[in-house]
Parts: sequence; C-alpha cells; structure tokens
Amino acid sequence: MQKLKDWFAGLNERERIIVSVGSVLVLLTAVYMLALGPFYSAVAERAERVERKDADLAWMRSVASEVQVLGAGRPVGATGPSDESLVVLVDRTAREAGLGTALTGQTPNGQTGIRVRMEGAAFDTVVTWLGNLQLNQAISVESAQFDSTATPGQVNASIVLNRATAS
Repeated sequence: MQKLKDWFAGLNERERIIVSVGSVLVLLTAVYMLALGPFYSAVAERAERVERKDADLAWMRSVASEVQVLGAGRPVGATGPSDESLVVLVDRTAREAGLGTALTGQTPNGQTGIRVRMEGAAFDTVVTWLGNLQLNQAISVESAQFDSTATPGQVNASIVLNRATAS
C-alpha cells in the first residue's frame, strides 16, 4: 500500500486529479454493475409479473359474472350426477380428460370426499376437468394445492373433492 501512496505522491497535480476522478468513476461503475444493476433488473421483472397478474385478475373479474350465470342456469349435468363411487368416477373422468397418467393417488376423505394426487399434469387440463366435475357431477373442490414443476404448464396437485349430498 505504501508503494501505491508513494507512486500517487510522485504524480504531478494534473495526473493526481485524473487518477482520482478515474478511480471514483471505476468505483461507481463497479457498485452499479455489482449491486444496483441486478437489483433494478429484478424490480423490473417483478413489476412486469405484477402487471401480468393484474391483467389476469381483471379478466377473471370480467368473466366471473358470466361463469356464475352459466353455472347457475345449467342443471347439474346434462346426464345428471353419476351413481358411481367417487373413486371410480374420479378415475374415469380423469382418464377421459387425458389425466390418467398424471393421476397418482386417491384416498377417501370422509363419506362424501376424496383426496386426489396428480403429478406432472397439465394445469389447464386439470382446471377444465375440475370445472366439468362441478358442472356435470355435483362434485365441488374443497381445497387444491398446485406446485409448479420444471416443465412449464405442468403442475403437481393435491386436491380434495366432495360430492354434494341429496337433502
């Protein structure tokens, strides 16, 4: 460090100013490149993601009334709810929807419920299948947990379904 001080002291006034200003510029550039640049980039990405989610939410709100009208105006299933056991019904409808290979487990949950486990299932297909179960079979989703996978658009899902009981 002493050699550096001696070298700096040996410079004339103009050279010391140039070296000092250059050092400050290098320091500021390094701070920006190592700290602020990635931070600003991450903030911009998050802001973009929030904008996309807001747009999705706005769309969902705009069609919510249509979905409610369609759900309320349609009788429960054109063919009526099935008399099949819930395990058989879930298995059959999942296979019909193209989710047969993704369906990895079913466990009864009380007298009118079932826990379903899916792995590597197409998210859009799962949501469509759940909607069809509700509309056509009077089966409601009590809870659902979706975890993303390495493949975009595919999820691992744990879903609890309940069959409406006749009053």
